[in-house]
Amino acid sequence: MNQRKFSVSSFLQPSDGEPIRSVVTESPDAAVVAWIVLPGQRISAHVHPEGQDTWTILSGGGNYQLDALGSTVALQAGDIVVAHRGEVHGIHNAGSDPLVFVSVVSPATAGFQPL
Repeated sequence: MNQRKFSVSSFLQPSDGEPIRSVVTESPDAAVVAWIVLPGQRISAHVHPEGQDTWTILSGGGNYQLDALGSTVALQAGDIVVAHRGEVHGIHNAGSDPLVFVSVVSPATAGFQPL
């Protein structure tokens, strides 16, 4: 039987360098990824050319990039954001607490293209 229940905290990998993409589970339908972005860190702007990326913010907050020009919107715990196919997104944690969120990229083969 496939595992269906996961604890996000088991997958978080704090790093002094770039935030680490920690895959929780993956199938052809989607990749579920746990992220911890420490204060001052960022996930650079990028797109998924063949799918979408949905983020659920569990704790902390950050400035979510909306386009190639650098427009942002503030995110906080409880928010959900969706970057549809080809939409620019990234985040900067300008706060003092770690940002923890779960990303669901669908399909898993959505690709990744940095700006």
